[in-house]
Amino acid sequence: MNDSSKEIKEAILTAMEAGLSAQLKAIRQLQSDLEKPQPHPQKSMSQMEMVHDILLNVRKPLHISEIIEQLQKRFGIAIDRESLVSALSKKVARKDRFIRTGKNTFGLRTE
Repeated sequence: MNDSSKEIKEAILTAMEAGLSAQLKAIRQLQSDLEKPQPHPQKSMSQMEMVHDILLNVRKPLHISEIIEQLQKRFGIAIDRESLVSALSKKVARKDRFIRTGKNTFGLRTE
């Protein structure tokens, strides 16, 4: 095999390697995107609406830790625990949608 033939083969192999490398990178990016929590389709939903939706679906009171876990799983958001307890406590005091059934445990009003 002569030098020119060797250079052509090397150039072809280098180009193929670059193409395959780019394809592999694209596949890994797609896999990574699938593993991320998918945001809820309604982006305008407030945190209280999200909590309401979660409690409506489970049909029972949940501890704040469980609510936070569900918010992360279903909506892909992380919420400060104390802020959420405070917001829910204010809603409970106003008799607005939520009730407190135990320490840091909230459910929905049945009215």
